Amino acid sequence: MQEADAEKGRVLAEAQECQLKLDLAERLVNGLADENTRWTESVTQLENSKITVIGDTMLASAFVSYVGAFTSPFRVSLIEETWKQDFVQRGIPFTPSVTPLDVLADEADIARWKNDGLPADRTSIENAAIVTSCSRWPLLIDPQLQGVKWIKQKDRDNLVTVQMTRDRWLNKVLEAMRNGEHLLIEAIGEDIDPILDPLLSRAIVKKGRTPMIKIAGEDIELMPRFCLILQTKLANPHYKPEIAAQCTLVNFTVTQEGLEEQILALIVNAEQPELESTKRDLVRRQNEFKVVLAQLEDTLLLQLSNADPATILSNTELVEGLETTKKTATEIQE
Repeated sequence: MQEADAEKGRVLAEAQECQLKLDLAERLVNGLADENTRWTESVTQLENSKITVIGDTMLASAFVSYVGAFTSPFRVSLIEETWKQDFVQRGIPFTPSVTPLDVLADEADIARWKNDGLPADRTSIENAAIVTSCSRWPLLIDPQLQGVKWIKQKDRDNLVTVQMTRDRWLNKVLEAMRNGEHLLIEAIGEDIDPILDPLLSRAIVKKGRTPMIKIAGEDIELMPRFCLILQTKLANPHYKPEIAAQCTLVNFTVTQEGLEEQILALIVNAEQPELESTKRDLVRRQNEFKVVLAQLEDTLLLQLSNADPATILSNTELVEGLETTKKTATEIQE
């Protein structure tokens, strides 16, 4: 009799465990049903991109390297009428509708930049993509100070700002290099102090495994997180070829589209300040939601990829976490 009771208890426990797993499986399937369409589309896109990734990457790389100094119409002409046509003639596969921004940034990146004060016109967004992607030091042609405003907000937690007309500016440069900070040199002219040539040209000498740059007779360790950004107020500067080769020129001169948007905002702010304030708040929240949504989608994939397939149907914490993530994402999308 005792053995029968023990067997009954064991069977009931197994049945209860199976029911729990069944319930968790149903919750997991229901929670991920909506993601199935998006993931299926992503898989299809990735499969197609295996063929076109070479051309798309070449286009984006050329864009970052060469077009930053040009106006928007010239950029479009160069990409559509010259580079893409050359790809066709050479048989280089690429996505016909691709733009450099498709490769260089996603919606979350653009939303962060806008919340940091970047103007919403396409040229400014392209400029931000160039600044964050270029391997050479960016030099901003920025007479209206729109690029500087964005940089100061974006890098506010790790930014040192100097002007070469101020006292002890070189000491601040060296200190920023040692500390691995972002360094913004503002209001430069057409000639840059030759003492910065080793830094501009990245004249790195390794001592052991440590990269060093010699400036003003002093060997300075170049920390990995160090970043140099140059800015000029000149509207049409003429830099020497060596400076253009050492830096990535980025034209932040205000565009007609951007100017129209800013003037409209000023007019609305003067006539109906509450309406303009509400609009700014809604735009900011929308951008924040895009960032959060991208983070939630990444978290969802990370949780699933790290889950043990053998125990996923008994992992209550995982399923509850996925449900919470999905609920938050749904609320944001609504």
